Amino acid sequence: MKLLEGKTAIVTGGARGIGKAIAHCFAHEGANIAIVDLIFDESVQAFEKELCNIGIKAKAYTANAANLVEVQNIVNQIISDFGRVDILINNAGITKDTLLMRMTEEQWDAVISVNLKSVFNFTKAVQSIMLKQKSGSIVNMSSVVGVSGNAGQSNYSASKAGILGFTKSIAKELGSRNIRSNAIAPGFILTEMTSKLPQDVREEWISKIPLKRGGTPEDVANVALFLASDLSSYVNGQVINVCGGMNT
Repeated sequence: MKLLEGKTAIVTGGARGIGKAIAHCFAHEGANIAIVDLIFDESVQAFEKELCNIGIKAKAYTANAANLVEVQNIVNQIISDFGRVDILINNAGITKDTLLMRMTEEQWDAVISVNLKSVFNFTKAVQSIMLKQKSGSIVNMSSVVGVSGNAGQSNYSASKAGILGFTKSIAKELGSRNIRSNAIAPGFILTEMTSKLPQDVREEWISKIPLKRGGTPEDVANVALFLASDLSSYVNGQVINVCGGMNT
């Protein structure tokens, strides 16, 4: 039997990068997938079809994860379409990197809203469903910079550090109802976002990693699979670094 057979997972930011890898991994382990992203284009439609061809149910939804009303409406629609939600992957995120002296209020607010408020929005929206089911796994995507900080990323680091506090608090609130809340802190992962960094910056990051390579979205997806499945049934309120030893 597959690890997620018959379960339904919501993956925010699931149309690309780490979110896409998680959706793909979960589908191969039998989960039905609800992808939520800000855009819905031909590539998202193609990915939705690819997932369905694996033999599971998959559907993509468009919503601004930072807007609570939109999120509540989308989750209600997902429940109508799938009947249940067993797994929530809070992966939606953006960066607007710059030094604090140059950072605008808009750059601060945008990153906090998309990265941190979205986690509140989706967790709040699925909470009642998981409470009724008396089961659920919530996996929040943080970052190593949420643990250790990083120059030029005070907004991003703050949002990802906030996710860690939120994760641990929800683990204590909902654990008695068999709902687990954990976080993943990826390090330097080779995605579309990191590919835009200058070559010298990427080389500097990799030089700090004991494994001497960047991670792949699949590296993160495999840890998300562990946390989403019953393999981690006694893991709650934890943060797993997926960073090749960079944050050791």
